[in-house]
Amino acid sequence: MIFIRYESFRVYLRMYPVTSGIIALNIAYFIIVALSGSTTDGYHVYEFGSFYTDADDPFSLDQPWRYVTSMFMHAGLMHLLFNMFSLLVFAPPLEHLLRKVRYGVFYLLCGILANAFSALLALILGEPGVHAVGASGAIYGVYGAFLYIALFRKPWLDEGSRKTVYSILIFGLIYSVITPQISLWGHVGGGLAGFLLYSSFDRAMVRRKRIR
Repeated sequence: MIFIRYESFRVYLRMYPVTSGIIALNIAYFIIVALSGSTTDGYHVYEFGSFYTDADDPFSLDQPWRYVTSMFMHAGLMHLLFNMFSLLVFAPPLEHLLRKVRYGVFYLLCGILANAFSALLALILGEPGVHAVGASGAIYGVYGAFLYIALFRKPWLDEGSRKTVYSILIFGLIYSVITPQISLWGHVGGGLAGFLLYSSFDRAMVRRKRIR
């Protein structure tokens, strides 16, 4: 089972520096936001960079930084802890596979595309807009990458790891549907982004191996 972490704290930091840095940034920014107000207050988190769209700016193009800042914000301590636990457990094997720089780019793109997808669906469905925070779009990107691996690179994952990937995605999407305050389309968008991005990375890595 590749999702069981055996490393000590020091070894974890050395082996997975990008994941460790992402977790640290999420915790630090949560503390900064919490020290100046409530992390569940809509206006307060808006001031600190939550992802926000409305009818006048359906894709937040006037404030594009929100695509990134919102990925490091969380609405309450439990939201932060749940997402950081998910990163802590599931992201390291992907960082190992993609290597540091490629994995960092992958993570950021998944979060950005998750926000863009939620904005697009809000526009298509005629919803008033999006107001979202959290790392879950990027985390679902990690899940999407492992779904690709589970389907098309089966020898890379043991049976228990494959079942874990399927279970997380199934139950995660069900939970996203039945819980109103969770961004279903952000999760779906992140998962699709991760699946497609990892597919492109995988094909590129295969081509390089053939050339060698």
